[in-house]
Amino acid sequence: MATMKAIEIKDGKGRLENLYIADIPRPKITGAQALVKVKAFGLNRMDLLQREGKYPVPPQAPRTLGVEFSGTIEELAGDSESEFKVGDAVFGLAYGGAYAEYIAVSTHMLVHKPDELSWEECAGIPEVYITALQAMYLIGEFEPGKSILWHAGASSVSIAGQQLSRVNGASEWYATARSDDKTDFCVKELGAKAAYNTKTTKWDEEVLKATDGKGVDIIVDFIGPDTFAANLNAIARDGRIVNLATLSGMKLKDTDADFGAFVRKRVRYEGSSLRSRDEKYQGKLRDQLVEHALPRFKDGSLRSIIEKVYPWEQIQEAHRQMEANLTKGKLVCIIS
Repeated sequence: MATMKAIEIKDGKGRLENLYIADIPRPKITGAQALVKVKAFGLNRMDLLQREGKYPVPPQAPRTLGVEFSGTIEELAGDSESEFKVGDAVFGLAYGGAYAEYIAVSTHMLVHKPDELSWEECAGIPEVYITALQAMYLIGEFEPGKSILWHAGASSVSIAGQQLSRVNGASEWYATARSDDKTDFCVKELGAKAAYNTKTTKWDEEVLKATDGKGVDIIVDFIGPDTFAANLNAIARDGRIVNLATLSGMKLKDTDADFGAFVRKRVRYEGSSLRSRDEKYQGKLRDQLVEHALPRFKDGSLRSIIEKVYPWEQIQEAHRQMEANLTKGKLVCIIS
């Protein structure tokens, strides 16, 4: 049986010290899959939760962590998309398995790597940009001229979302974060009209002031209970609030939320996820990435912003940096 090196978790779950490199069976491909030799993989907050046994992993996912990667195609199954050939440089999104030398992944979720981008840059694109596009277009019903606010503004998804807001014609975009350093980053580096420190300001009231009382058309939220009431205050009439995570917990506690806003403003408040979606749905999002973003990466108007690149032997240190919650960009590991 062919083997490969991959990052395993001692005892199946636990602290970052449980991560180590081991030999495991190389995956076999079927259907429309490709076997990709991984050059680099991106880290995501879900990886921390999965490592701790707190993430609902899809049944088709291998036990190995990691959902985004770049590399070269080693082998193709019989039903793979015809535009891909053995030897092609690609990047893509998978249900799991990217923390390894090889990954089995549907060709419906692969994208040809542009010559203009590095392996590391490409490994930091799929999860965050596809998630941002899903929030904007499929759920938020974004159109040019609409305004949008991105919570957790220095997170990788919101960094991608603010860039997409700019190049796809948002009238204006805003952000929130929990430090002045991060709010300054959103304004100075990403072009937000304003960004608000949620620890020191009533950000919803500031948004209403900045929009002459109208509010924003779309809010993309990762926080959950702690932003629920303020989201309803800051959203515009016929607005869309997209919830992608619940970083502040799972339960609504004491709240002064104005539930009348749902009727008065005709608000839609919708939750979503990406990893649990079927291959057809994810394939549509892959196509959106190719249509809305890939040409912009080639001409430089969109960037894959990398905070730090680690050799994969330092995976524990990479997880430690992500846990510190101080990053303003992607963490990426390379496999030598």
